[in-house]
Amino acid sequence: MAFAENRGTYWRGRYKTDPGKYESVKDQTGAVIRFRTKREAERAAEEQEASVRKGTWRDPAVGRETFGAFVSRWYALQDLAASTMQNYRRHIEEHLLPTFENLAVADIKPPDVAAWEKAERALGYAESSLKTWRATLHLILSDAVDEGIRDFNPAAKRRGRGKRAGRGGRRGPEKAVTDALGVLLIAERAALLSGRDDEFVAVVTMGYTGVRFGELVGLEAEYVRARSLRVEWQLYELDTGELHRCPPKDDSRRTIDLPDWHGRLLADHLAAASPKPCECHGRRYAFTGHRAANQAAQAPGAKLVDVARRAGVSTGTVSNVLNRPDTVPEATREKVQAAIADLGYVRGAASGGVAAHWRRSGFATWLFHPAATGRYPTRAGSDLRPVPILGDPWPGIPVRGRNASQKADACWAPVAERLTPHGSRHSHKTLMDGLGTPSQLKDERMGHLDGSVQARYSHVTQAMRERLMEDLTEVWHASLSARRAMSPGSPVAVLDQLLKGGGERPLTG
Repeated sequence: MAFAENRGTYWRGRYKTDPGKYESVKDQTGAVIRFRTKREAERAAEEQEASVRKGTWRDPAVGRETFGAFVSRWYALQDLAASTMQNYRRHIEEHLLPTFENLAVADIKPPDVAAWEKAERALGYAESSLKTWRATLHLILSDAVDEGIRDFNPAAKRRGRGKRAGRGGRRGPEKAVTDALGVLLIAERAALLSGRDDEFVAVVTMGYTGVRFGELVGLEAEYVRARSLRVEWQLYELDTGELHRCPPKDDSRRTIDLPDWHGRLLADHLAAASPKPCECHGRRYAFTGHRAANQAAQAPGAKLVDVARRAGVSTGTVSNVLNRPDTVPEATREKVQAAIADLGYVRGAASGGVAAHWRRSGFATWLFHPAATGRYPTRAGSDLRPVPILGDPWPGIPVRGRNASQKADACWAPVAERLTPHGSRHSHKTLMDGLGTPSQLKDERMGHLDGSVQARYSHVTQAMRERLMEDLTEVWHASLSARRAMSPGSPVAVLDQLLKGGGERPLTG
């Protein structure tokens, strides 16, 4: 039974929490409250004991747990995808703990959260990033409320609270997109930058299916069919460098229909590439990395530079013999091939082999971004650098090596400023919007889930699928015609065949 205890100069309220166990009335900081009168102490103790009987009582000492200690417990209890766990850990360690680690969970107030967000914004972080980190903080503190450590969530945002005119300018820039011709031009440039056809097929596939980058990297050869591809897995790059094989985002497994021309393009690519099982996953993937694997320089055997020295030509000439032999004079080509035979050079062996998979940053930095914008990314203390090219044949051959800018006679103009690999996904959705594709079919291709009542009563029909395939085929051929008007041929072999009518044959098999 609750009672008041005389402590000489003050009274304290005492109440029973368990049989034989009593607690003193405390404030939110966990300190015992010193009452001036016996009646005040009794009343406060009775209120606490009533909350114990109702099951709503909360030990004030629990709220004294620091945010750092609580979030460690919280993280250990999560059982989510490796990619999600990695993202939570990064958000916590890099952006939440520096501010909140030593604060008691019960002491975190809305002004503290607002001050933290303002400080992060002042550091130049994107609004989308701030929104993500605040969402993580909100989730953590919501679980603290559920545990009874707090009465409310200080990271919750009241709609319209604190807004003023012009605040909408904090929104990040709208995602850049491109059209079908832009997809084709970027794909061609990406292939020129990598020196092979694979990137042409990959970028076209991104633009015409809307797959995520991880889904493209994780596309296994067995899931590529004549008229569809199956998104069953993705490869997600962890901070450790490991490419983790996991289901696609939100478990959005799906089958994406392909027009006949796209099915042929992928089938011809797989036939030419003959993908072998990778060492990291033991599976055959439709696309591989475009650069040598790590520590390639230490691998034994003859290297490309050895062949160049033996033949008395540059390494670029040897690369052209291997990748674009039709661009090299016959006499030079024979000399290089003789050097290859003499040295026993095996392509990919001495270099440690081509990396099994693209890395997100490498693909975007050295292939997609320069192909889309015509510029390489910045280096420390330098501006964006135009991609140096030899303008003939059109659209130009990238020049590499020492003094590349002096050797070049032109550079690429932008196709789509600010476009990213994920922007290809937005581009595909925008393309379908323009074609009038039914929303349920768009959601199916994109891997989105519409939980509305209308969506429950809407269904995809075969007629819808066939209409979209016809529309995508028409768009594809229109882009080829527009590209052909710029130049009748291409240094990229697969596109050159398409421009000259090599892709017009009917699909067989």
